[in-house]
Formats: sequence, structure tokens, C-alpha cells
Amino acid sequence: MSPGIQLTEQGNLRHLLTIEGLSSETLLNILDTAESFITLGRREIKKVPLLRGRTVVNLFFEASTRTRTTFEIAAKRLSADVINLNPTHSSTSKGETLLDTVRTLEAMHTDLFCVRHPESGAPHLIARNVPDHVHIINAGDGRHAHPTQALLDMFTIRAHKGEFRNLRVAVVGDVLHSRVARSQIHALSTLGVAEIRVVGPRTLLPREIERLGVRVFTEMDEGLRDVDVIMMLRVQRERMDGAQIPSEQEYFNLYGLTEERLALADSGAIVMHPGPINRGLEIDSAVADGERSVILAQVTYGIAIRMAVMAIILGGSEPRRSRLPDA
Repeated sequence: MSPGIQLTEQGNLRHLLTIEGLSSETLLNILDTAESFITLGRREIKKVPLLRGRTVVNLFFEASTRTRTTFEIAAKRLSADVINLNPTHSSTSKGETLLDTVRTLEAMHTDLFCVRHPESGAPHLIARNVPDHVHIINAGDGRHAHPTQALLDMFTIRAHKGEFRNLRVAVVGDVLHSRVARSQIHALSTLGVAEIRVVGPRTLLPREIERLGVRVFTEMDEGLRDVDVIMMLRVQRERMDGAQIPSEQEYFNLYGLTEERLALADSGAIVMHPGPINRGLEIDSAVADGERSVILAQVTYGIAIRMAVMAIILGGSEPRRSRLPDA
């Protein structure tokens, strides 16, 4: 899964498949571009004509209402034509392959696919098999990556904490099954965060995760001490094989974020979660709805980030023009 496929020969973003391999300049350019879209949501008319005439297909082989909706809103605010497809209920259930589905839609002059798939590497496979005028954004693939979620998380951190360099960040929970965690760690590392911690039971931590430059904590209280940012993760029970956690109550007792545990962090620490939240399992409602939670802000920023990625990717490419016959 080489990150090189993401960039053109000129170094411009052609696809967004993973955070891994992208430079800090590329990440900051996306964050800065998103900044210009934040105020758009407060206007009476929430549209700009940047992608007028372009077609964006949300191709979600795995359900995710929040992610798909924010991609749809982002594309529509850029004035693109948007098609939402759930192929699990259409062509692929009839035996059509992934690439067959993409090529059929590509023949309808699609410019950009936002792809979510339960198998790691599916967006990369598509990216390797589309012509130059077609672009791919990975909206989450298997356990591998979720780059736009990581970018909106970085935007949220910068909006509330300013510079990245001096921050201590804790990524807490089901790291093993989380594509979000992998993308977050790569983004935090690239942006120069001082310390990245992963916190969770050994059964939910990948082997040799220390190679990513993180500090590992299996005790929640110690892992949260003096951190500036707490990034909680969803417990992905649907991806678990066997009993990787004790009872839900015991998991919450050991790794749930409560007000008492939040008090161990820096007094200005913020609390994040990619959603959907499992209240009473990963996080107490008093914390999720508390004054240090920025979970709803993440959703708002997600629209701006996805607008920025689409604008950058399609802004540097000319739309394909079909030659019409002479009258």
C-alpha cells in the first residue's frame, strides 16, 4: 500500500488513501484550506461554485451514516453533483466485482469516488485501476486507515490547543481494530506532537505498536496523567474475535473515561471521540456532554475538512470534456 500513488509527479494530491507518507506541509495545507470553509456553514447560502459540473459518488460498501452524510454535505456545498450508493444492496450482491462497479460508474463521467469498504486496501485497489481524471478518497477501509477522520481530529486539536509541538496526546481504547487510531498516530507524528500515548488492555493493542513511536500504557490512570488531548476510540465489538474484553461493565471500570479520570489530565485537556459513542462503555455521559468535550465540534469540522480535500484534489485537475458531434 505505497503512499506514492496519492501524489502526482508535481507533488499534488491526486488521491487521499492514507496519512502515512504525506508531508507535514501537505497536512497543514489541508487544515489551512479547511479553515476558509468553516464560516460557510454559518451563511444563509451555504454554497460555493468550486466543483460545479463535477460528479462525486459516495460508494459505501459499509454503513456509516455520519461519515457518508458529511461527505455528501461537503460535496454539495462545493456545488458538485452527488450520488450516494450502497452497493451491498445492489450490483455487488449480484456477483459484480468491486472494479466492475467502479468502471460502470466511471463510464458515467464520475470525477471523484469517496469509498468506504470493510476490507483493508480496497480504496488502493480502485486507485490503481482508474484513469488519471478519476480520484479516490478513502472514507475508511477495514482496520487500515481513515485519513479524513484523522485530519478533522488534527483540525480540532489545532482549533482548541494551537501548536502541536508541545502537546501530550493519549489515544485510548480499542486500538487493535481501529483504522482511526492508525491514521491519528501517523498524523500526530507527522505534525510533530511531543508525546503520543496509546492506552488500553493488551488484548486491544496491536503487537509492536511501539514501532510507531508511541508510549504504551495498560493502566488508564497512568496513561491519562497530565495529557493535553484525550482521543477516545469506539469499542468495535463487531470486529472482535472471541472475548477480547471482559464484561462491558468491567471494561468501563478499567478504561471508561469518567470525570474522576479526566481530572488526572491537564486542567485544559480536551476530550475527543470519532463517534458513534457507546455511552457507559467508553465514556461517561457527564464527560461526553461536558465543557471539555469537543465531540460535536469534530462533526462540524469534518464537513470543512472533507470540503478542503475535495477542493484540493479536484482543483488541480481539469474535468474531462466529452466531444459532442457537430450540429
